[in-house]
Amino acid sequence: MTEVSCIERLHVGPRLSEVAIFNGTVYLAGQIAEHTRADAFAQTQEVLGHVSRLLEEAGSDKRHILSATVYLSNIKNFADMNRAWDDWVEPGATPPRATIEARLARPEYLVEVQVVAAQIV
Repeated sequence: MTEVSCIERLHVGPRLSEVAIFNGTVYLAGQIAEHTRADAFAQTQEVLGHVSRLLEEAGSDKRHILSATVYLSNIKNFADMNRAWDDWVEPGATPPRATIEARLARPEYLVEVQVVAAQIV
């Protein structure tokens, strides 16, 4: 049985940790934009910046993403999100991804991204 102490957590808060690392795998909490007056394209750019920063802090990067889930508050924002996503991912290293329309925690959040990645050895 694995000890909980083997799990490394970063940015631990009372409700959630931003990052959990276990056995060489990095799990990120869903990332949302702080600048909520921005459109879906700009919010996606900001969110992907958060993802990049947290992955780097955890010893990984966007080329090592194993899976990504994108939540959109309105599927009409799919093209704008994809435009930002396509600018961010590296050709040949695009991860498996699901995109889902969902009600997010606050109406001003247009996009949320959650990823799982491998640590760089």
